[in-house]
Amino acid sequence: MIELFKHILHLDFDWLFQNYSDIVYIILFLVIFIETGLVIMPFLPGDSLLFTAGLFARLGYLNMTYLLILLFIAAVLGDNVNYWIGRKIGLKILQVKFKGKKIIKEEYLSKTHTFFEKYGPKTIIMARFVPIVRTFAPFVAGVAEMNYKKFLSFDILGGAIWIGSLIFAGYFLGEIPWIRENIEKVALGIVCLSVLPIGIEIIKAKISKTKQ
Repeated sequence: MIELFKHILHLDFDWLFQNYSDIVYIILFLVIFIETGLVIMPFLPGDSLLFTAGLFARLGYLNMTYLLILLFIAAVLGDNVNYWIGRKIGLKILQVKFKGKKIIKEEYLSKTHTFFEKYGPKTIIMARFVPIVRTFAPFVAGVAEMNYKKFLSFDILGGAIWIGSLIFAGYFLGEIPWIRENIEKVALGIVCLSVLPIGIEIIKAKISKTKQ
């Protein structure tokens, strides 16, 4: 299990195909579901995983239709599980500690709250493209008892845009030889672009504090 987890984090699809064949679909489903569905697992490689999956679909290793449908279901299902965890037991989870430290960092929740305050319900869509915030947004929506019908409608739309855009990006850009030969560099670039909004917000916050 540890070996599998290590190869997932490194986006080692060649190893996954060699060892798990068609079960790769289930592994990808679980990674997306866990990242979006469990508030204590915000570090899984969602964006870069989707892009790389699209690239391997281009190379013929994965069926594009299965990929889009399964990962869309995983993204929406994960968010909804996370929402109801937040709504039913969210406040209790926030107090849980491991070795004297809370398992959910206050800074993660603070960043997600800032997103909600700035963008409102649109946060559910925009958060899909921001690591960490993506995991905490549905949880915070549940804790805040956001109207479920509104949450669900924005979540379905956001899930479709997130899954579709990144998988198709990997599929079409997979034609470029340099991208195929430098998957790790491309994945790192995607991660950097994904966290850019958080970096901008942090810089803005620091500038505003110095002006006060």
